[in-house]
Amino acid sequence: MYFIYILYSETANLYYVGYTSNIELRLQQHNEQNSFNTFTSKHRPWKLAALFSCGDQEKEAISIERFIKKQHSRKIIEMLVDPDFIPTGKLSQLVRVPKLRD
Repeated sequence: MYFIYILYSETANLYYVGYTSNIELRLQQHNEQNSFNTFTSKHRPWKLAALFSCGDQEKEAISIERFIKKQHSRKIIEMLVDPDFIPTGKLSQLVRVPKLRD
């Protein structure tokens, strides 16, 4: 099972969109110290803002992640974070997963 996730950095007031098959591990990787100078390493700590299941095909998860990122729209990401928003169109296959506990 693959997931689309949205992280939020309060310190930088930024969102980050990604995909994974293991959300707990991926969130830990974004927040742990490492020697790599990446976008997410510069804006720690990250909190999970939204999580969606998108099926068992990695190819489809990549496609959805790229679609969201290509929109270059904070408004779309904020709509996805809103628990009352119902995805449509290309995003209609996303199924919101209840938030994980910290």
